[in-house]
Amino acid sequence: MKMMIKKIGTAYKIAGIFIALLAVVSCKKNTINAPQLTQANVTDTIPAGGGTKMLTFTSNAAWSIDTTGFGWLKLSQTSGGSGNAVITLTGNANNKSGASRSLQLILNATNGQTRNINVWQDVIIFPSYNTSAIAADATGMSSTASQIAANITYGWNFWDTMEAPGSETGWGNPPITQQMFDLLKANGVNAVRVPIEYADHLINAATAQIDPAWLARIQQVVQYGVNDGMYVTINIHYDPGTTLTGAAQDTANARHKAYWEQIATAMRGFDEHLMFASCNETSAVDPTSTATLMRYHQSFINAVRSTGGKNVYRTLVIQSPSASIDAANSLLNPANVYKTPSLPTDITHNRMMLEFHYYNPSQYCILGGNDNTATPQDASWGIELYFWGNRMTYSVNGTYTNYHTTNPLFLTRNCVASTEEDYADSIFKTVKKRFADKGIPLFMGEYAPSDHFARLAGYQADSLKSRASETHFIAYIAQQAKANGVIPYLWAGIFNRPANNGVPTGPAYVGDKVTLDSVKVGVNRGIATYGSGTPFQ
Repeated sequence: MKMMIKKIGTAYKIAGIFIALLAVVSCKKNTINAPQLTQANVTDTIPAGGGTKMLTFTSNAAWSIDTTGFGWLKLSQTSGGSGNAVITLTGNANNKSGASRSLQLILNATNGQTRNINVWQDVIIFPSYNTSAIAADATGMSSTASQIAANITYGWNFWDTMEAPGSETGWGNPPITQQMFDLLKANGVNAVRVPIEYADHLINAATAQIDPAWLARIQQVVQYGVNDGMYVTINIHYDPGTTLTGAAQDTANARHKAYWEQIATAMRGFDEHLMFASCNETSAVDPTSTATLMRYHQSFINAVRSTGGKNVYRTLVIQSPSASIDAANSLLNPANVYKTPSLPTDITHNRMMLEFHYYNPSQYCILGGNDNTATPQDASWGIELYFWGNRMTYSVNGTYTNYHTTNPLFLTRNCVASTEEDYADSIFKTVKKRFADKGIPLFMGEYAPSDHFARLAGYQADSLKSRASETHFIAYIAQQAKANGVIPYLWAGIFNRPANNGVPTGPAYVGDKVTLDSVKVGVNRGIATYGSGTPFQ
């Protein structure tokens, strides 16, 4: 009996080993057969003058691309087996067909996976301004976009100045001076964004040629910042036409390329302290218009890189659809390889930032302003709100425990909780996870509340609380930005530039020290939470 039990036990052991081996083999078999195709859905651009792009991917099954009717685009390889693949896409030279052209490559693998690769070639409309390209120069350009983001403490905009119509003083602000940069530096701000307009500064609109005097003035302003060791970002402060289609879109895209070839060439000598930003607050709101926006961004990247020198390594800033943080999450999530449109490609890795603006809620941040009237600026889409914030203030900003009024006359002017601190906490954590944690730093190029105290004349307690609410908003949004890998740039406020119709009436000065001190507290709390960054001194 013992012998029989022993034999039975041995048989069970053998059977158990056999079953275990089957499980291992089965697991290996399932692993081997799992579909694998590492190519993502992408949109890429072949320069109008011709050129090549590379597709590099791995497949564990045979694959093929149908090229019937392609004509202007040639592929080095149209099919292959499992393993690594490299395909060269070559576009015909000098597209003067009268319109841009595009093709969709459908990459099919026998494991059942499919990818769509959209390839554009722009049309030649304006002359090329990349007439003096030079060899790549990495001197002074060693930092990645993430490293630059970590070095930036806090940013400020030279608003309503170089983007003003007609001239730098078109909206009443004085010309930018070295003293203004010196003031910012002395108060701990180490980055500026300079919005710039070009359409009023052309010497030949038919060829999109920018006045050299305007480019020289931009160089001078950038140099002011570089003199102080500050990071300077210049942009084209307009929507190139994200809702345009057909020939109109082709022309707008060609103009965008022409502008950036000239800007990049003129600014090529500056080191990594200068960054370029493609465009501003577009009308892109859906996949179609976002695809158009990404096309403009791709032309911007291609134009800048093509000029050579330090521009090959310069950090470039592309903007989310409508400059919206929510649209960045919904339309540009890089974790979803199946989502179209996709972010543009760049020959230089780790040199891209994604920009959004933060004017949430818009009834508090956009409605209102310094009009000195008691009449609210209500709109068809909402009423002006005066009070934001339901958490305890910073110690430098009074003793408020929240910023909502209890005055029955103004209860409807309180922001709702879903648009206040809780929303900021949630949305900044989301973009950190989707972008900053994936090596794409976030650039909050504008944020600010509106002033509402003029609506509260005769109600001193409410007026003071509304002003404190603005300070709390500016400081708290900066804190949550820095806590989640986002660089905050205040649109306006804190620093005053006195002028009378564009004529300076005195030097720039700190006009709101309470808010400045509050922001320093907020930024440094955010840096402590994030675990790295340059403190706001």
